[in-house]
Amino acid sequence: MPVNAGRQPAWGLLPLRLIVGIVFMAHGWLKYSSFGLAGTAKFMGGLGVPIPQVAAVGIIALELIGGLALILGGGTRLFAALLACDMLGAIFFSKRHAGFFAPNGWEFELTLCAVCVTLAIIGAGGASIDAAVRGRRF
Repeated sequence: MPVNAGRQPAWGLLPLRLIVGIVFMAHGWLKYSSFGLAGTAKFMGGLGVPIPQVAAVGIIALELIGGLALILGGGTRLFAALLACDMLGAIFFSKRHAGFFAPNGWEFELTLCAVCVTLAIIGAGGASIDAAVRGRRF
């Protein structure tokens, strides 16, 4: 039996977490810095998102904090699950009628959703705050 049987490689998920975390943080920062809370809320309201002012604050905060959480590997399962829901909402409210393929389709959001579902299921891996808190080595 291999030495590492049943355990994830310590650094295996780090590149995935880093890139996806950066993507979410960038999108959250774009919403905040370019559109602002009012502009994001107006856009969401136009898409039919319920309570768009609350949704705008929640989504911007989730994408900024959740993206950072993925990068650091802290609270990964929770934030990944919430970010997966964020992407399902984006598909449903914004992209569902646009077809599959980018630039207007929902393939990008579906890919991010799949990564987040995977991280929610298996966790951050060994090179993470989550692993350090549980006493595992990097």
